[in-house]
Amino acid sequence: MTAFATSPATYKQQSIMTAPPERLVVMLYDGAIRFFFQAGAAMREDDRATALERLDRGEAIVDHLLATLDMSAGEIAERLEGIYVFCKRLLRESRAERDADKIDHVRTYLAELREAWAQITPA
Repeated sequence: MTAFATSPATYKQQSIMTAPPERLVVMLYDGAIRFFFQAGAAMREDDRATALERLDRGEAIVDHLLATLDMSAGEIAERLEGIYVFCKRLLRESRAERDADKIDHVRTYLAELREAWAQITPA
């Protein structure tokens, strides 16, 4: 391997470090959507350990999105806060009831938000 060759992990880290904030939000949504897809599939297959681990990872992203909201942005931030809090409630219920459909609802909401962010993100 030459000094100019990079591993996929290095490339990924560089793309994150150089991405504009809007792109980082899209990347966070992508991660959460992926983890919730995996959690729902695992829950449907009765693989509780995998389902809970993927739920934890996806929920950590939602927690981060919630914690980093700039509430001085006004109504948009308030609405996002409401959506994230609602998603967290659905995720808690999905754990307690072992209901993969509630995870799918969260994934749908986040996918819609992801698309909106992708439209305003510079290429």
